[in-house]
Amino acid sequence: MRLDKYLKVSRLIKRRTIANEACDAGRVSVNGKVAKASQEVKIGDVISIRFGDKTVEAEILSITETVHKEDAKEMYRYLS
Repeated sequence: MRLDKYLKVSRLIKRRTIANEACDAGRVSVNGKVAKASQEVKIGDVISIRFGDKTVEAEILSITETVHKEDAKEMYRYLS
């Protein structure tokens, strides 16, 4: 699955356009490397997102095309 779509489906970022902009600005990295929105992600990857001076790290636990809002939190695990 594309990184920008995963960020939206998992609700780490609310909208796909915002996820695209964050990737284009270099604020999203996968496994320690700055990632483009089109990068494919897989289970076990660690995503880092910088929001201003705050950084959120999450490990991908599952990848699903569609998910209910209540179940979205089960798609990843916060690391920090």
